[in-house]
Amino acid sequence: MPAPTATPTDPSRATATPPAPGPAAAAPADGSFRARFGPVALVVTAGVSVQFGAALAVMLMPRAGAAGVVTLRLAAAALVLLLVCRPKVRGYSRSDWSTVVWFGVAMAGMNGFIYQAIDRIPLGPAVTLEVLGPLVLSVVVSRRLLNLLWAGLALAGVVLLSTHGGGGLGGLDPLGVAFALAAGGMWAAYIVFSARTGRRFPQMDGLALAMAVAAVLSLPLGVIEAGSALLRPGTLLLGLGVALLSSVLPYTLELLALRRLPAPTFAILMSLEPAIAATAGFLILNQALSALDAAAIALVIVASMGAVRSQTGGAAVQAVVEDSGAGRN
Repeated sequence: MPAPTATPTDPSRATATPPAPGPAAAAPADGSFRARFGPVALVVTAGVSVQFGAALAVMLMPRAGAAGVVTLRLAAAALVLLLVCRPKVRGYSRSDWSTVVWFGVAMAGMNGFIYQAIDRIPLGPAVTLEVLGPLVLSVVVSRRLLNLLWAGLALAGVVLLSTHGGGGLGGLDPLGVAFALAAGGMWAAYIVFSARTGRRFPQMDGLALAMAVAAVLSLPLGVIEAGSALLRPGTLLLGLGVALLSSVLPYTLELLALRRLPAPTFAILMSLEPAIAATAGFLILNQALSALDAAAIALVIVASMGAVRSQTGGAAVQAVVEDSGAGRN
């Protein structure tokens, strides 16, 4: 998670929970390849896992529906994380619990909205619209002109990718578009509260607790839509696969990456998601890629690499991200 700001920590947990290394620690003076690009590799790997998990979820939707798939994904992920992490529930302040609950709300909303979207529109355009949330976040919190430039270039790629399949956004289900945009807003909230949770909770405890909150919130909707279909062995097995690919692995990798990446840089790197989603749609769902798709992919990759090169000096911007969520507590 990102570096702690001037916000004081709980003295009783200061020894057991040392502050996570921040952006300054992530870019040592030697400028080693591992220190510079290690967090980036975590984000890219997480993106690949999420989008291929989403493609698998599309194949599961005829059995359990969009809400049912979300419930299976979050419940299975919460169970795995709770068993592995065994998070402590004592010793936290009311502000800490408020942060982790909002993190869970953001996860539930992000998952619920995007799965409703991909149930109505192709995976590539859905994620293209969703990524506008992180892009807007990067522009809002950034105080450097260069970050605005990379965000603008990524946005150009996102707009170009919106013509995926030749139909453009105008040919898409309006409700699906609305769900994808709502997922983008929740994704931006996820970035902010993931950073705050990582600073307040040791190891993966905050992630496990937030995933449990998200699972509880999604359970009623999943039961209403899918009912007993959620308990069929084949459906449960596929749901576990979606949970591992789309929740456990990527959220853990992103949480680790945010310890060493400024949040605006992380947000711009999320612009890779439409490219990964389009590739997953092509390989698993037979959603063809066009020449315009390839051009859009090139734009978002260039923008993401530019964001990596300009990630130094992000501590001040990270403080803005922390402040932007302060009113939630």
